Amino acid sequence: MPKKLLKKYMPDSEKLKQQKSLQFLGDRLHEPNLWHLNRRSVSLAFAIGLFAAWIPTPGQMAIAAVIAFYFSANLPISVALVWVTNPLTMPPMFYFAYRVGLWSLGEPLPGEGFEFSLDSVMASLGEIGGPFLFGCFILGIISSIAGYFFIRLFWRYHVTKQWKNRKNR
Repeated sequence: MPKKLLKKYMPDSEKLKQQKSLQFLGDRLHEPNLWHLNRRSVSLAFAIGLFAAWIPTPGQMAIAAVIAFYFSANLPISVALVWVTNPLTMPPMFYFAYRVGLWSLGEPLPGEGFEFSLDSVMASLGEIGGPFLFGCFILGIISSIAGYFFIRLFWRYHVTKQWKNRKNR
């Protein structure tokens, strides 16, 4: 069952509630959906985490935590999914976002003189910033919606499969 697997790797909510650094959150930290594994909170967590993964800032985890806190989504899953963009996956993902942004805005690819290196990217940041951010936004929305509905369908499939197995026994 995915619930058992997820619970195995989840932090202990009681220990987190006792953290002095988190006491400023008050009673809202005791909201059950922030910690429970149910279809609603997990699917929202996937949507939030996958959207925040496409935000090209260093504070992706904090952004995901604030959004999950606001929408009462599962907090640990939202924050963990941000690591879809890690130092290994970030360059190809963000290059793809740039290409999607160029395509969606109808702009041509840079000329042959453009070299995809850190120096050339920093030098032409004004030119590539718009398509890059727009591509990140588009891919964030698409992956967020896809993750949300995939988890909803997978959860439903898994529950009906368990019911059928129970009925057959």
